[in-house]
Amino acid sequence: MPSSVSYSVNKPPAKRPFRLRFGIRLKLLALSLFLFAIPWLGYQYVWELESYLRIGQEQTMVGTARAVATALHERPSLFDTQSAYLTDVKPGTDLYAHKIHDPIRLDGNLDDWLDYQHLSIDYGQDHLLDFAAQYKPDSFHFRHMVGQFGAYLYAMFEVTDEAVLLRSKDSLRVDRNDYLQIAMTDPEGTFKRYVVAPQEAGWVNAYLLSAPLDSMRPVALETQIQGRWLNTDQGYNIELRFPLSMMHSKIAFAITDVDDPINRQMRYRIGTANPNKSDALGTVLVPSPEIEKIIKGLKYSNARVWVIDKHKRVLARSGSIHKSVGLSTTAYTASRKKTASWWQHMEQQWLLPIYYQILTKPPAEFIDDLQDAYALQGQDINEALSGTPASLWRLSPDNKAVILSAAHPIYIDDNVMGAVVVEQTTNGIRTLRNRALEKLFHVILAVMGLGTLALFLFASRMSFRIRKLRNQTEAAIDSHGKIVATIPNGNARDEIGDLATTFNIVLGKLGQYNAYLQNMSARLSHELRTPVAIVKSSLENLQLSTQNPEDAQYIARAQQGIKRLSTILNNMSEATRLEQAIQTDEREVFDLSALLEGYVAGYRMTYPSHKFTFNNLSDDTRLSGSGDLFGQMLDKIIANALEFSPAKTAIAVTFEQVGNQHLLCIDNDGPPLPQDMQGKLFDSMVSVRGEQASTQPHLGLGLYIAKIIAQFHGADIHIENRQAETGKHLGVRVTLKIISLINRV
Repeated sequence: MPSSVSYSVNKPPAKRPFRLRFGIRLKLLALSLFLFAIPWLGYQYVWELESYLRIGQEQTMVGTARAVATALHERPSLFDTQSAYLTDVKPGTDLYAHKIHDPIRLDGNLDDWLDYQHLSIDYGQDHLLDFAAQYKPDSFHFRHMVGQFGAYLYAMFEVTDEAVLLRSKDSLRVDRNDYLQIAMTDPEGTFKRYVVAPQEAGWVNAYLLSAPLDSMRPVALETQIQGRWLNTDQGYNIELRFPLSMMHSKIAFAITDVDDPINRQMRYRIGTANPNKSDALGTVLVPSPEIEKIIKGLKYSNARVWVIDKHKRVLARSGSIHKSVGLSTTAYTASRKKTASWWQHMEQQWLLPIYYQILTKPPAEFIDDLQDAYALQGQDINEALSGTPASLWRLSPDNKAVILSAAHPIYIDDNVMGAVVVEQTTNGIRTLRNRALEKLFHVILAVMGLGTLALFLFASRMSFRIRKLRNQTEAAIDSHGKIVATIPNGNARDEIGDLATTFNIVLGKLGQYNAYLQNMSARLSHELRTPVAIVKSSLENLQLSTQNPEDAQYIARAQQGIKRLSTILNNMSEATRLEQAIQTDEREVFDLSALLEGYVAGYRMTYPSHKFTFNNLSDDTRLSGSGDLFGQMLDKIIANALEFSPAKTAIAVTFEQVGNQHLLCIDNDGPPLPQDMQGKLFDSMVSVRGEQASTQPHLGLGLYIAKIIAQFHGADIHIENRQAETGKHLGVRVTLKIISLINRV
């Protein structure tokens, strides 16, 4: 190592007194926490407010249910005709007359029942009353329901029957065919039976049967029971209507199937109950008009009120939860209409539509699974029927609305006879919550705007300081890579101030190291060439003296080593000289196409062992740079291709224009490059040659020099393997991409 180079030992820095540092990260963290704390606290407050409002709504609903139940306490007459005293209710036997919104057209088509078909009951093997053969479910069954409109009870039967057999026109018997039997008790408690057995499809009436329970003899035509019989592809339909005044509360329907037209014997009988036994009749529950008048008189329009018996069957219903908003919005809407300021306009047209991309408005419509219910279920109802008032929160089936129900028992003679259920949605509370969140969002918007402005100013200040440091760093290094200045020390006690100080230290150390590297090549040449010359002359003198064969062999080997060492020294200094030449070389404009064509022609004459081709696919171009250096780069690339490609193979040079860039491609048939070396071959001191591949020393500087010259001309150079579509190796390609410095003539 030259004696002029010296190093100093760095002393450890003296301890600095502790000072609190408020760095950039702490500043940004503090601002961010401040901005996020405000909306979080506001949301928590609104959530607590909504919780308290829901508690208040729940208490109000329980109080409303208690008030309605109080109006029904100790009034047994309201429940006498509603079968509330039954100890048990049998589904399918004890019927419920659903309230029908419009009168039924008695045409047998069942179109008017479509809205209520989910309420109908299927009757089959479980409701088989009598049979003369093994029951086949597909041969005979029916779907049935009853409904109430005004003073009439409606009934429908959709019968599936594989063989419909009507009464013969000349027959007086009504039991030798398919028929419908009706049994009921009249308001006086008399047990009566009726039969519908038409001779043909169409309008039908019922016949009153004689008193003996085993008799099927008609005694009179009952015109109050009216209906229509319609034959279908599956069997037949029956629609009936009769006044509610004909019955008390007991009723049964049964359909008898007769399929054999010869013996005309009963095959199956299916029904709601046995029509020939008065004690076997089921009940029919009709919504109580008296109870409906009472709950409608309360005029509680913001909720839906149910009255159920102890069997959970609905006795009366009033109101709708689709209209129950929970609070009045008239005043709020009116207050908004009074003001028409620019702020109100911006709020309505811009802010609120954005807010409600996040918020959810109370739904105007939602699925109500209890809208047509004839029986209610729920934990609150169970507790109310056990004597304890209760409430329950539930979601609508489509998860759009939250429904609150409160139940309170109805007492008669200290016994729970039923319950009052009051339902209401939380739409009102949700509306109030949305209004509170609207105001909160206004505040958040203002705070976030001011915070964003503060962060913008802070970031702008930081950006200005960083750009200033960048400019100072760029100015400290000239175009030749020399350190020409230092970065002024600032008084800032944050990360940017530390970065400026560190840059100063790094620049100082880089300046020392660059100076050492710049002088290393000259020092090596000066220090090593003289010893090499001495050794070389001594070997030449020894070679002239008398030698034995063994000494001559050793001298020859030493001369070969000295030759290789001289070559290595020349190669090491070539890149340095080239970099210095590039820094001082003046640019000139030269014709790149002509240069390439001339060099390729020279390669053909110089290297006849290979076939050189040149394909010019570009217009005449001019490049700003050095033609000699560009030619030197070509020599390095061609020399590399000649060394690795077999003799008699082609070396193709192609120059073409692709878009706004020009590509210079040099292809040879050399062996494939290692995949991990393709991106490293243009680095200094990198080579893929084996030790035995060449007798000449190689330091991997050829392609490195080519890279330096390419960068001088504003080009990008890389090397890659060429492969066919089948994956077969075709050779190696060196590609030079030239963009900005090429101009068309």
